[in-house]
Amino acid sequence: MLGTTNSSTRPLYRQPAAMPVDESGALPAAMPSHQSNPWSIMDKPAPDMNAPSTIDASSTIAAGADKDAPLKEDIRLLGRLLGDVLRAQEGEAVFDVVETVRQTAVRFRREDDQQAGAELTTLLKKLTREQTISVVRAFSYFSHLANIAEDQHHIRRRRAHLLAGSKPQPSSVAYALERLKGAGIGRDAIEAFLQDALVSPVLTAHPTEVQRKSILDAEHDIARLLAERDLPLTPKERARNLQLLQARIATLWQTRMLRYEKLTVADEIENALSYYRITFLRELPAVYDDIEEELAAHFPSPDDHPAAEVADDDGVDSIVNAPAPIDANYMQMGSWIGGDRDGNPNVNAATMQRALVRQATTIFDFYLDEVHALGAELSPSTLLVPASPALQALADASPDHSPHRSDEPYRRALIGIYARLASSARELGATNILRKEVGHADPYNDPAEFVAELTTVDASLAANHGAILARPRLHGLLRAARVFGFHLATLDMRQSSDVHERILGDLFARAGVQADYAKLEEAGKVQLLLAELAQPRLLYSPYESYDETTESELQVLRTAREVRARYGARAIRNYIISHTETVSDLLEVFLLQKEAGLLHPGQGRADVMVIPLFETIPDLQRASTIMAEWMALPLVNEIIANQGRLQEVMLGYSDSNKDGGFLTSNWELYQAELKLVQVFADANVKLRLFHGRGGTVGRGGGPSYDAILAQPPGTVNGQVRLTEQGEIISSKFSNPEIGRRNLELLLAATLEAGLMPHGEDRAQVERLGCFEAAMAELSQRAYQAYRDLVYETPGFTDYFFAATPIAEIAELNLGSRPASRKSTRRIEDLRAIPWSFSWGQCRLLLPGWFGFGAAVSGWIADGADDADREGRRALLGEMARHWPFFMTLLSNMDMVLAKSDLAIASRYAELVPDALLRERIFKRIADEYHATLRCLELVTGNGERLAGNPLLARSIQNRFAYLDPLNHLQVELIQRHRALSKEPDQVDERVHRGIHLSINGVAAGLRNTG
Repeated sequence: MLGTTNSSTRPLYRQPAAMPVDESGALPAAMPSHQSNPWSIMDKPAPDMNAPSTIDASSTIAAGADKDAPLKEDIRLLGRLLGDVLRAQEGEAVFDVVETVRQTAVRFRREDDQQAGAELTTLLKKLTREQTISVVRAFSYFSHLANIAEDQHHIRRRRAHLLAGSKPQPSSVAYALERLKGAGIGRDAIEAFLQDALVSPVLTAHPTEVQRKSILDAEHDIARLLAERDLPLTPKERARNLQLLQARIATLWQTRMLRYEKLTVADEIENALSYYRITFLRELPAVYDDIEEELAAHFPSPDDHPAAEVADDDGVDSIVNAPAPIDANYMQMGSWIGGDRDGNPNVNAATMQRALVRQATTIFDFYLDEVHALGAELSPSTLLVPASPALQALADASPDHSPHRSDEPYRRALIGIYARLASSARELGATNILRKEVGHADPYNDPAEFVAELTTVDASLAANHGAILARPRLHGLLRAARVFGFHLATLDMRQSSDVHERILGDLFARAGVQADYAKLEEAGKVQLLLAELAQPRLLYSPYESYDETTESELQVLRTAREVRARYGARAIRNYIISHTETVSDLLEVFLLQKEAGLLHPGQGRADVMVIPLFETIPDLQRASTIMAEWMALPLVNEIIANQGRLQEVMLGYSDSNKDGGFLTSNWELYQAELKLVQVFADANVKLRLFHGRGGTVGRGGGPSYDAILAQPPGTVNGQVRLTEQGEIISSKFSNPEIGRRNLELLLAATLEAGLMPHGEDRAQVERLGCFEAAMAELSQRAYQAYRDLVYETPGFTDYFFAATPIAEIAELNLGSRPASRKSTRRIEDLRAIPWSFSWGQCRLLLPGWFGFGAAVSGWIADGADDADREGRRALLGEMARHWPFFMTLLSNMDMVLAKSDLAIASRYAELVPDALLRERIFKRIADEYHATLRCLELVTGNGERLAGNPLLARSIQNRFAYLDPLNHLQVELIQRHRALSKEPDQVDERVHRGIHLSINGVAAGLRNTG
């Protein structure tokens, strides 16, 4: 019997034969653990780990080659090493328990082994607390190690294609430029596009998987050592590599994976900054280099050649000149961490100041290290090669007067630059500069002065036979200085509209302007706000007493003004208004900015752009009307003109999905974008969309490249901002090469979406109209099915809180923000992140698919006759083949369904104490799941999940062998925890810790669950 805790209870669900276990996930049942490696996922003998490498990167793409063979070897290797560490650290008995759990969990997936579920339940109940923790840790760490192996394999495959001279792959800049060239788009148009573009990933503090720096460092070393094994190593080097790998895995085992104190905003700031040190500081400037080199390669000119090795007449490789840089900062980083106050009482003016100090310290540390290294590298002597007068003047101004360097102006100039940087760093908050400067120098007034002095060094080298000396380090530093400035990343401010209303109500009442502002109708509010914006005086008086929230929020805005003056205008330039429902919501923030000196109505200028966030389904439907009214106001029109006729709008994927379900959320977002494009075109204003995407498909997740290309025409005009959240940050950016690839694909997609022609003939337009009409009907049906289950089914809230780990997630230290906006159990008040995260943990991932089956089957069945029904089926197939929006929607849902598992979910359902409620709701979910699978097959013609992405399909399938045990263990731990919680003072911290570890492991195994 499957998923039962009582032998008298019939199983809720048994895995159908159509979804068999991947046999590579099991070992022969009789295999003794001490004779072979239980962690070798593939049923093959483990390789000789000290044997010379047989991996030839270029040969792995040959016809008939097993492309995944190196990945399988890496997983077997890491699994075996983890098994050895487990045996050495915990003993043979624990090692045997881990393997028995794994094999039994694999049997649970087999259609012909009906006793496996009951056996697994019995086995897990017999585990001691110590054994349980060890087993959870083992499977959790294997999830992380498998992720490292997969990332390394992606890098290996990319290098293999480059070595083989393969055609550019989709989502690369080279591919985008090739498409543009084929469409007749020239280099001048591309460079002009980049001059005006902004592509900005924005890191947010929604840490469903915040890893400690110690863990990140160890995993980074493991990735580096794994990559090293692809090189031709001597036997001794290979043995040494193996020893280091085992040592780092042992370090992981002995290192506490998670934090057991409540995360603070300061912790979240430091966690985000670690990704800058690992990836962004070097890889983001490198993306600029890549596109400039690709532009020169695809659009060559006599004055511009790509930096590449070419053979001269003697067959000796040499380096040709690099292309000139494009003077534009079209890719920049953003952050919400320390400035996003919506629902988080722990964020205030102090956290905002701390965020900027720590960001500045991080970038100054990088600059100082790079300038110090440049000083060591750039040793040209004027006795051998001249320097420019400007460079000589820079050297003469340096505090370095050593006679030993009198003929080395570059070193003296860089010593002076270092001294000025050190002074700037101290002035902007850095307190621990490791290398003391030679002597005092005045700080830079702004980053532009730093860039100017580096440019002087670069120009002198270029003019005096030293251009090649600038390539290794100086050009990257120059690019970083232009992109990161002294602020590192733009910090957004965000607060909810209802908070602004309360603050202004307080200010108006104290100033005697309006006794009860909140009770005014919308027209009255707009009239009052515009009148106050026209007044030169302020509402705030230092002699009055105000509500604590009023004082705190005004201090945030005053601090924003100070931060901009200190760190530069790019440090803070956006203010996002959550729950924007009216024009007055926007004007309220204008007035609050005026109170803090950030808005200058007489000049028609706002220092910080006010950005509406439309989140719920009704908000999305009103978005275009609100923006039309907003941009029609004379004051707003003047301010937008001073913003370069640019206005940003943020769209929230999370709340719209929790509000209306996956299909309706996507459709309403699409509709809102189309209407906004028209409204902005009518107002002659450029639209920048900020996509509030989460990690899960249910929160707008999925491949970023496909998502950008699926945007409606006119919505991506070189202007894209999007959030990166939770474990997605770690997944995308904890490996530098993977991080660089993810940054590149954002830029490539923006180029394609913004510049590729969208011309359509009349027949295409009419067909698109048919597609949209069908989608509108499907959306309405899906909305009704979703709302009926989640908001209208009696007992659904009780089911959700019992059948998912939501209560345990809310208790754990996953972030500084509360799981719910209010102290209730209402789904409406629950934040979208724990909502989606909980469904991912129990392997239902319901927010990513529920309602599709009901919508499609009902719409087809309502056809007038057989011919009409057949026509509807054919239309859906055509939509799946030819409409990017629908194609991407189905692709994302396909991935979610591949990761879903009703058999596992049935075990979580057994946590619901009310048997009738459990079976009633689980049956509804299971019926819709099967209907969705059938309808997806009907529309796409594919009966297997991820048929179009076999690599991902194999990856997901191979993970089940170690992901399933984590789910079973989590259920057992939750049962223990909830049973103990009923008794006063009986909470077992070890059980609590085990749940936390299992949550981390499942999140790592699924990779996009938060």
